[in-house]
Amino acid sequence: MVNSTSDKQFVAAVTSQIGWDDELASAMDYATGVKHENKSLPRSIDVARRVLDLGSDRDAVVATLLSDPALRDVLDIKKIETEFGKKIAQLTQGVNKLNTLKEGTQARINTPEQAEKLRRLLMAIISDVRVMLIKLCYRVERLPLLKHDDYEQRRWIAQETLDIFAPLANRLGMGLLKWELEDLAFRALEPQAYKRIARLLEEKRSEREAFIEKFIARLKDLLAEQELNASVQGRVKHIVSIWRKMQRKNLEFHELFDVRAVRILVDSVADCYAVLGVVHTTWQHIPAEFDDYIANPKENGYQSLHTAVVADDGKIVEVQIRTVEMHENSELGVASHWRYKEGARLDQRMESNIAQMRDLLQGSAEEVSDAISEISTELSNDRVYVFTPTGQIVDIPQGGTPLDFAYSIHSEVGHRCRGAKVNGRIVNLTAVLETGDEVEILTTKESRPSRDWMNKNLGFIKSAGTRSKVRNWFNHQDFEQNLLDGKAIYDRILSKYSIHNANLKDLVSHFKRKDTDQFFADIGRGLITSPQILGYLQTEPEQDPFRKIKKETRPPTSKDEVSIHGVGNLMTQFAQCCKPVPGDSIIGFITLNSGISIHKRSCSNILALPEEKRPRLIEVEWGHQNGSVYPVEITMTAYQRTGLMQDISTILANLKINLLNINSNTNQAEQMVYTRLTMEIHSVDELVLIIDKLSQLPNVQDVKRIA
Repeated sequence: MVNSTSDKQFVAAVTSQIGWDDELASAMDYATGVKHENKSLPRSIDVARRVLDLGSDRDAVVATLLSDPALRDVLDIKKIETEFGKKIAQLTQGVNKLNTLKEGTQARINTPEQAEKLRRLLMAIISDVRVMLIKLCYRVERLPLLKHDDYEQRRWIAQETLDIFAPLANRLGMGLLKWELEDLAFRALEPQAYKRIARLLEEKRSEREAFIEKFIARLKDLLAEQELNASVQGRVKHIVSIWRKMQRKNLEFHELFDVRAVRILVDSVADCYAVLGVVHTTWQHIPAEFDDYIANPKENGYQSLHTAVVADDGKIVEVQIRTVEMHENSELGVASHWRYKEGARLDQRMESNIAQMRDLLQGSAEEVSDAISEISTELSNDRVYVFTPTGQIVDIPQGGTPLDFAYSIHSEVGHRCRGAKVNGRIVNLTAVLETGDEVEILTTKESRPSRDWMNKNLGFIKSAGTRSKVRNWFNHQDFEQNLLDGKAIYDRILSKYSIHNANLKDLVSHFKRKDTDQFFADIGRGLITSPQILGYLQTEPEQDPFRKIKKETRPPTSKDEVSIHGVGNLMTQFAQCCKPVPGDSIIGFITLNSGISIHKRSCSNILALPEEKRPRLIEVEWGHQNGSVYPVEITMTAYQRTGLMQDISTILANLKINLLNINSNTNQAEQMVYTRLTMEIHSVDELVLIIDKLSQLPNVQDVKRIA
């Protein structure tokens, strides 16, 4: 399949550098055997040649060949894993994921914060640093092909390259790719400016490099004569760097003194000034261009000596002199060029991760495999980065939902949210978003958040900030409406959890409200939540005629499910009439033949107990359950629909609830389904969660516990 001269040259290069084998031959066959209909997308062979030139390993080259855009629909990941192994399949999948992200963006990434979020997104979704290296090579090959795209697409992709990919290459220490990305993107964005600067240079890059090499050779000889140990590196200014400096300092081309530059690294500060003396003694320096950032460091800690001299043939050369430690600090520490040029805020954790990734680039494939998993996890363990439909990046907490996303965009978008699309598909508002998702919020004309959004059990909201915005919305609504809503919520709580003896006065006092109206209104506003009310009702001291003076309580042992006040070692059983579970307020009844029967305090049989039997009531409390389970029954009323029973089973399975019995009857005339479920639970808190989840199913009208 290898026919063209360039492809044969690639095979020869691979053979000489990393060796040729059957897998490489097979990958090459795949890469050359596809037709490229889209001329604006590069061939994977051209990308692989660049990956090879950067010294990457065999797996990266194979994965690059297999990630050709034209192969995505032909060669699936399972087939790649079968034929080439899991590592290469993972690499290929990572490259394909990055290559299928929306290219360019109509809403440009035009702030440092947005650029930073996308860089983090790109880092968070890769599982191997070589994936990013391949992606950067892909983008270098993509830029010359922009001529096949329309004008707007060319500008979007070029701007994205300058904002995102070139700085990312710089962070990873790949300077060669950084400059090539910037020059190619600049040529697409500002073709006239690019050509003008190219003409002004009046010489080819190779000639400029030859001049620098000659200057360095003489400088090394001079330093050796003075017995100064120094490393001298040449640096030819790139076109985009020249243009930026002209724009930033409002200079003409002839006013620039650093088109040609060298950097000298020495061991000590004293050597820095000694080298400076040699340079100024040998060549005429330009006083206005001398800066001593060693004696007077920049605000960000940057240290170096900068000067400019006139070489023998009249050409200006910028000279930077610093210690090795200063250079490392400049390149990798708080004073590194990428930070003060990109204007991003310092993030110590991000910098630590990038430093590790930079080190990995120099390591073996085994070292990459061992360390990359930990780094990738740390990068993405607290935030998720998702796209708006226009390409903007929004970060939300890990586990965040479409509602968190909507309120991150704007409070009003959140208030009017009624649905969401993730990657083009409608999802529930409780769906958990993942890094790289594209999210579209579906809104209505009127603001109307749901009170269910504030229920933590239902999973609508992850962020405390989002929950606060929803609560504030309810706080500003009409008092009368909140009063009605609050009464309805309160009644629903009592009905759902079979609470018959709640003391409203005690509740008002407990929550420190001036009267019942204020209490109900604050429930309606969301200032008092259902779990708070239920928690108090399940633990409040009951003021009923059966309550005895508290006696000394025997500490519960690990074997006791309930503790009986004042006595021990009595047989107990749970009453079948009310089926109490841990968390319920309970009382014991001394039976004639079966020991102590444990009831809920609100049990109808206890409330209706004749006066002569009341002395047989005894105080009890929950002990240590040690994972014990208890049967409980609930009823559910719903409009008939297909899949209702399956949805119920799915919820219970996800919550790991053991369903003992289910009995369902349908009233065809009313199109209603009445379902009774018996299940095993560990506590009343678990019951609350189950009822909340079942209540959210479509067509469900009512779910409550059977008293």
